[in-house]
Amino acid sequence: MNKLLCAISFALLLVVPQCSFADDEKSAILVVSFGTSVPEARQAINTLVDSARKEFTDTEVRLAFTSNIIRRKLARESKDFIPNPVQALAQLNDEGFSDVYIMPTHMIPGEEFDEIAEVADAFGSLSGKYGFKTLKLGVPFLCGVEDCEGMADVLLERFDSQLQDDNTAIVLMGHGTPEHFANAMYSQLQLALDTKAYGKFFVGTVEAAPKIGDVITKLKRHPEVKKLVLSPLMIVAGDHAHNDLAGEDDPESWINVLKSEGYTDVSSYLVGLGEDENIRREFVRRISELMD
Repeated sequence: MNKLLCAISFALLLVVPQCSFADDEKSAILVVSFGTSVPEARQAINTLVDSARKEFTDTEVRLAFTSNIIRRKLARESKDFIPNPVQALAQLNDEGFSDVYIMPTHMIPGEEFDEIAEVADAFGSLSGKYGFKTLKLGVPFLCGVEDCEGMADVLLERFDSQLQDDNTAIVLMGHGTPEHFANAMYSQLQLALDTKAYGKFFVGTVEAAPKIGDVITKLKRHPEVKKLVLSPLMIVAGDHAHNDLAGEDDPESWINVLKSEGYTDVSSYLVGLGEDENIRREFVRRISELMD
């Protein structure tokens, strides 16, 4: 925590001096995403930011990325400078914002969310001119049984047309957080999906459990499934979706592994959840709840 406080203090010193130093209280929403360097995938993040701006017209809405690798790549290749959460909060403080609401776009409260929470705690411990009057942190999309039930409903509607075929099932790839309790949310989501549409959805992760081997084991219990639709269980359809999930040239990609298991009719739907109308609506609802 001491190191983080030092980093915050340093960030405050580096803020570009465009300060208003206004006495009027101002509020801001900071949307925090892992980020993506895939241009077409960025639309999912932009959609969530735009939804917040349209709903909260009297509140400033900013964006921060948690991935330094992605931030540096964007800055180097396209001159797109996205701050990290520390920099974004320091800038908001320097511009005189008194009430700040941090809203993550993460699916589960895993390691990435823990780091955001640590930053929020550090800034929350500051008082005086470097502190905020109000600083609140929202939660990811899957944080409990009720959230998983709601996400299951979203997925049922999202893939309604594909599920009209009795022989079709949806395979979802989440990111996963190894050795973290939050990873259990994927199993909880699978349970919710099984309750609502047994044998129609199969959830796996690219970094943790359940893995693609676990997905295949479950699929084999449903010989009626002949067609598969692969889709990311992520806000953006970025590198993992295009390569680990649907990469035709990668023999270890999920689409090729499933084909090697005898599933010849396999297609992909590479659209991030951030572009889903129901997800956008839920995102705005959570911000509204946070601000209330």
